[in-house]
Amino acid sequence: MSTQKISLTRYLVEQQRNDGSIPSQLRLLLEVVARACKGISQSVNKGALGGVLGSAESENVQGEVQKKLDIIANEVLIEANEWGGHLAAMASEEMDSIHLVPNRYPQGEYLLLFDPLDGSSNIDVNVSIGTIFSVLRKPEDNGQGVQESDFLQAGSQQVAAGYCIYGPQTTLVLTVGNGVAMFTLDREQGSFVLTQERIQIPADTKEFAINMSNQRHWAEPVQRYIGECLAGKEGPRGKDFNMRWIASMVADVHRILMRGGVFMYPWDKREPEKAGKLRLMYEANPMSWIVEQAGGAATNGHQRILDLKPAKLHERVAVFLGSKNEVERVTSYHDAA
Repeated sequence: MSTQKISLTRYLVEQQRNDGSIPSQLRLLLEVVARACKGISQSVNKGALGGVLGSAESENVQGEVQKKLDIIANEVLIEANEWGGHLAAMASEEMDSIHLVPNRYPQGEYLLLFDPLDGSSNIDVNVSIGTIFSVLRKPEDNGQGVQESDFLQAGSQQVAAGYCIYGPQTTLVLTVGNGVAMFTLDREQGSFVLTQERIQIPADTKEFAINMSNQRHWAEPVQRYIGECLAGKEGPRGKDFNMRWIASMVADVHRILMRGGVFMYPWDKREPEKAGKLRLMYEANPMSWIVEQAGGAATNGHQRILDLKPAKLHERVAVFLGSKNEVERVTSYHDAA
């Protein structure tokens, strides 16, 4: 790479100029999301000094207890994005329904979905957490304004997706459908700077990420796959595997993006009526597109996640994503069951 620093703004402008992959409204939207992430990063970094740790003593639509930072991050993203004229509506993992852009502001042609703070259980113990976002194009206006059904598009319809991880560095990872780029927040400069392009996930790996405490609840195909990994060199795979689990999807996926691996959050018997734990629209779709754009794969155990047509805003899904050959193997075990 050149020693010249390329800011996120310059990167997006050049993408817009060179191949037209980023329309002007989308470019502005992505810049606003990035600025919001900088604000969230500042709150995360202050921690106890900013009085932002601990529970908010409330629950979100998922029935999960909210942390103070969950609510702060959600408000930052809404306030940053509702007035710019590039959005028609937003949807968040923390809100019951969609948030329409107020009538006093111009309405744009995009829809924004986000998990404002993924990995909330790690907030108070100073472990990496992050923001995940997805951008869809608003369907043609039917005269009734934006409806919740307008958001129910397959992940393959995304026009941009990304996440921001708040770790030792604050890093923004982004795709608009022509590969994956990574930007690191330069706090002296006050902007995200391009640090890696055309990221590729190795097709093979010796590392998996799963919550092993749930093993007794898994279906047979997952038991089979993990059993073979744990058998090591003496088993059918003929190699030793390492296990990693951070309990923050952003952090686990970021590691896989950097060095390979497979992330699994399968269906289990505790809540058999639910297809999985993770949210399709806010977590699985954007992460799956990023992983695919980096040469990996993502399925629900049976089919490509990006081909799933959502039936509701907060739909859940099983997730297997990362190094292509491993995802294909565990998916084939489901197909054979």
